[in-house]
Order: sequence, then structure tokens, then C-alpha cells
Amino acid sequence: MVVRVLRAGTVPLLLMGMLILAGVTADRVYSGDLLTVLLAGAAVGSVLVSVVLSRLPAWSVAPASIAALGGYLFFALTYSAGKAGIDGSWQEIVLDSLRDGIPRLLAALVPVEPQPDTVAVPIVATWLAGLAATEFAVRVRRTTVALTLPVMLYAGALWLVGPAGPSALWPTLSFAAMAVAVLAVTGRVRTPDTGVDTATRNALRLRTAAAAAGGSALILALAVAGGPALIATVHERPLDPRTLVEPPKTDALDENPLIRLSGWALEPKQRLLRVDVSSDTRIRLAVLSDYDGVTWRVGATYRPAGRVLPEMTGQAPREPVHQEITVEELTGKLLPVAADPRRIDGVRVAYDRSTGTVIRPEGLSTGLRYTVTSQREVTDVNSLPGADVPDAKTMARYLALGPGATQDMQLLAQKIAADNSAPYQRALALERYLADHYRLDPQAASGHAYPNLHFFLFKPVFAGGQKGTSEQFAAAYAVLARLLNLPSRVVVGFLARAGEPDVTAGDALAWPEVYFTGIGWVAFNPLPQSDQVPRPPEEEFKPKPETSEPPEPSEAPVPTLPPATQGPKNAAPPASGALGPNVVLVAGAGGGGLILLLAAAFIVIVLMGRSRLRRQRLDAGSPAERVQGAWLEVADALRLAGRPAPGHLTAAEVAAHAALAAARIRGKHRVRLSAPPITELGDVVNHTTFGREGAGQQQAEIARTRAVNFIGELKARRSWWRRVWWALHPGPLRWRRR
Repeated sequence: MVVRVLRAGTVPLLLMGMLILAGVTADRVYSGDLLTVLLAGAAVGSVLVSVVLSRLPAWSVAPASIAALGGYLFFALTYSAGKAGIDGSWQEIVLDSLRDGIPRLLAALVPVEPQPDTVAVPIVATWLAGLAATEFAVRVRRTTVALTLPVMLYAGALWLVGPAGPSALWPTLSFAAMAVAVLAVTGRVRTPDTGVDTATRNALRLRTAAAAAGGSALILALAVAGGPALIATVHERPLDPRTLVEPPKTDALDENPLIRLSGWALEPKQRLLRVDVSSDTRIRLAVLSDYDGVTWRVGATYRPAGRVLPEMTGQAPREPVHQEITVEELTGKLLPVAADPRRIDGVRVAYDRSTGTVIRPEGLSTGLRYTVTSQREVTDVNSLPGADVPDAKTMARYLALGPGATQDMQLLAQKIAADNSAPYQRALALERYLADHYRLDPQAASGHAYPNLHFFLFKPVFAGGQKGTSEQFAAAYAVLARLLNLPSRVVVGFLARAGEPDVTAGDALAWPEVYFTGIGWVAFNPLPQSDQVPRPPEEEFKPKPETSEPPEPSEAPVPTLPPATQGPKNAAPPASGALGPNVVLVAGAGGGGLILLLAAAFIVIVLMGRSRLRRQRLDAGSPAERVQGAWLEVADALRLAGRPAPGHLTAAEVAAHAALAAARIRGKHRVRLSAPPITELGDVVNHTTFGREGAGQQQAEIARTRAVNFIGELKARRSWWRRVWWALHPGPLRWRRR
């Protein structure tokens, strides 16, 4: 009896295990283990209903199982809603989860929070797969057809996880072992009597079982040993199903809230928020990472998220910051939170993990109240002076600039880079420069395109320049920082003060951030103090006169000119055919003037030609042509410096030759910082020349930045007369024409 019960219950138990393993696999992209528990209940319930009703007619099992599914689904949805803190009647919860379950499941941010709309579809799929598999295996005894349903469910779980979760080697092997066990149990048939005695038959069965067990163990061992190596050779990433669903969209004001600062500055008393914080905190509205020369944009891809948000990357220690926020007159979809949010209660949100920006897809409304728990980075100020920045490939997005940066901006960045070596020193020097030389004016016009920033940085005060709002300060800092090879971005938000719950439009501001390796994003404040008198920035560019001590006078000064001599009184006048001194003087002056005119024309032609050639190489043409132009500029610079690169060298060898040449040219300083390497420029040239995809805008901008920085440093190492000859040398006009 016991053997019969065990034999009858083996297949249902194995089917339950296979269905549960499918749930465990899908749970890799969920937070917590609630999904696994709910799917285990669906697997056990669906199989048990079919087993208990196996003696009833087949037509009655499906309706009874569907009714049981309805009851279990109601329990699971209401239970997960309570766990997720979702308010509303049970009718709204059930209808909303069944209506929008599939798109919300595919669009949800990883890790997915188990809530009604993200668990409904997996529960229904698991229950239906268990019902069909049990009916085929127990009632009809079609094991192969029965296993099709759990296999499809497991494949769906793998597809749902996609590239967002870790590998599932052991669950997959366990699932396959259970499927083999089901086939082995149900595949036993009664053999006819062939006249073989019982002892021989048992011996043959033992040998067959041993051979099967040995073969299975060998296959399992090979899979365990060679599986990871085989997986490592696969370079194609699986399809991410979340890309099939269009994420929530935002309007122009939410994509670039930087343009709202000037409007808020005109109405500083407008109440936007009520914030309850224990200490002064910057409430972040948006993080702007992309700049095309005209507009800073968020450039985010929002995914529906639950209350618990994924952690941001970074190694700096963090401290919790709790906020209670009530929306007053703030409009749009961007949800104000302190960086970096980890949990949001009271409102459904969508989240962009790369920037940490949060939106409410339905939009903000007056009276909306929610609580936020953030993890704020605690920066170790002692580690900043020695901190480095990541390479350009890692932070390409935060180093890219649209075409059109003016020559004055590049010269200003080169001057700051020449006077400061370490990344943090450059970032701090840029902060001090803007704070010391420019004035904060809430009435300044809005705008942060290249022309606006050039007007803000270089136009004189009487013409309206050298003043702006935090929009111009933050945007100018971020652009100049990228010219300094510092990964930067702009953040828009508000300053919330402890004990003052009202956050007005006057509390809105923008600030820049720079990324440092091992530390993360560090905020800088380029705004001047309220009582500070700015110094004209022109003083920074005026050459300082060279100081030299005059020679000591001698006891008897010697006249510099000989005494005038008088000729004989009766000297004969010059002959009529001879040229007098006035004629010779006029002729000499005319010849000298012609020479000066030709020299001036030569200088103008060379300067214009060199400037035109530089623009054609670095700013015109396709990205591939701009990369090649940057490489030609570096080659010409090495030739002008007296260190030409041989023509047979590869790009990597030319980069090494350039580093060695720059190290040997020290200039007027005994201790000179190493020139910025052009190794990444060489990599971009190789990728453009030999790669299959060619060059893009980001690669072209990286090549341009690396070339300009290297040439500027190489030129700065030369003496003053060599720098003048560098600018007037006509060689680049005839060396390589493009």
C-alpha cells in the first residue's frame, strides 16, 4: 500500500518541484522572496486539485480548478497589496492588476517589488501549467506532453529575467533532473516472459540501472565543469523583455528643468513644497547628464518601481536621510527627493537608475504627500586631493560635448589645467574661478547654450556679461569641467532647511557634480558669496611683466652717442647726379615698409590658413574624418615640437612616442606635470580605421578633446619665441592637406 502511494505520488511531487523551480528562477529579478512563496502555493494548489479530483470526470476538473485559482488569486493579490502598502478597495486592486499586469510586469524596474500587478501573471501562468501538466501525466499518462507545460513556464521565467539577473545553472540542472525522473518513473513497462530466470533478470536490471546512473552522473559532471566555460564564450546578451514596453514619457520642462530657474527667480515667494527634514538638505529634482551644445537634458529611461529602489553604485559611506514631502504649487512629473532614494512610500513612481531621477507618471498634484528614505553619500574630504577620475570609455556620456565650444572656453580650460595637475585641484580651481570673478543676479536672462555661456564668461560687465543665475554658473562649470577631462553633470533642485518646512521658488538652484573614482559624485558650489565683490576675469589673462633689476651706474657715465663733428666750412655741395641722404632715407623707408607689409600679409595668411585647417579637421566632416583630423593635428604638433613620429609606427606606438617626447620637453620649469596621454585617441583611431561599426559622435568628441589637450600642453612647454614660431609656422599647410 505504501509503495503504491509513493509510486502514485512521485509524479505529482516532481511536477510541483519543477513548477516551484520556475518560480525560483523568476524570483531572481524580484526583491525579497514573496514571489517564490506565492508561486509555490500556486504550484502545490493546482497539482493537488487535479490529484484529488482525478476520479471525477475530466470535464469537471478544469472548472473546479479555475474556481480554486480565483480564490487563491484573490488571496495573493490582497496579501501582496498589504505587503506593498497599496491602498484601495479589493475590486480596484484585482481589476487593475489583471488589466495592466503584463505591461507593468515587463516595464517594472529591477529589482521588481512583489505587488498585485507584478505577481498576478506569474501566479495565473503557474496554476494553469500545473493543471494541464497533472491532467496529462496522471489522467491521460502522456508524460512527454505533460512536461511541455513546465518547460514552457521555465523558459518564460528565463525570458522574463533576461540579462537583468545572475545565471541560473543549478536551478536549470535541478529542473532537468526532475524532468528525467518523471520520464523514468512513468516510462516503466511490463516486459513479456522470455524464459529468463529471476536472478538473471534482476542482474540485468541492476546493470542497466548502474549504467544509467553512471551515464547521468557523467553528463551532470560535464555540465557542471564545462557549463561556466561554455557560458563565458557566449558574447550575445539575451533579449531584455523590458525594451519591448515603451517607458513613461516626460515633457520638455521635465526633460530640462534648468530653464525653469529663471522663472522661479522672478517669483521667489511662490510656495512649491513643504519638506520636513532634520537638517539642511538639498532636495534633488533632476539630474542632467547629456549636453548637445544647446540644452542640458536628463536623458533618462524611467521604469515603474515599487517602494524599494535599487542601490546606487559607489564606494563612499552613506547616512540615512528621512524626508516627508507635500507638494504645493510644483507642477510636472519630476518627483523631488534627496539623493539617493532607497524607499518611497505613499506614491507610485518610475525610476531611472543611471541618474537617480524619480517621476510620478500621473503628474504632481497639490496636496500629494509622500515619505522618502535616502542614503546620502558621506564624502571623505581627505581622500579627494589624491582621487582620480575614470577613463573616457567608462564615463563617455559625462565627457561628451556638442560641437561649438568657443576658442575662449578652450583657452580658459587649458589655462586652468596648466596651473593645476590633479583632477580634484582642477575641479576646485574651476569652482573658485567662477565664484571669484562673476556675479549672481536673479534677474539675468535664461539660457545655457554655447553663445549664452560665452556671453556670461567673456563679455564685459557694461555689456551685460559676467553675471547670471545658478543656471549659468552650473552649466558653465559642467562644460568647462568636461573640457578639463572631468566627468560632470548638472543637478537641479531645492535647498530645504531644518525647521522651515516651506520651500519656495527662491530656494531653487542648480549645482554641478564631478565623478571621482572610488568616491562617486561630488557636488561643487561655484556661486559667489552674497557680499563678495567679483574681480574682473580679464586680469587672469593679462601677461605679467618680467621683473629685472637695472644695471648699477658707473662712476663716470659714458655717453651713448659720439659728439657731433663739423665738416669743413668750404665743403663742396653734392653733385647734381648723386643721390642725397634724404632720397636714400625715403627709398630705404619705402623698401622697409614693403617688407613689413609682405611680412604682415604672410602672417595673416598663415594664421587664417592654420585656423581654417584646424576647424576643417576637428569640427567639420563625418565623425571618422574628425577622428582622422585630430590624429593629423597631433602628428603636426609633434613635428612642430621637433619630435616627429616616424611614419612606420602604429597608433599605439605613436602614442608612446608622444608621451616620451612630451616628457623630454620640460619647458621653463624644472618640475613639469606629465602631458595628458593620447592612448585613448590612438584606440579611437584604430577603432575608426579597422572597426566594423566606424566612429560615432562620442568617439569624435573624445578624439578632439584628447588632441586639443595634448597639443596645448605640448605647446605650453616651449619657450615664448618657440610658441610664436609654432603659431606662425606654415608647415602644417603643406605637410598634409585634407
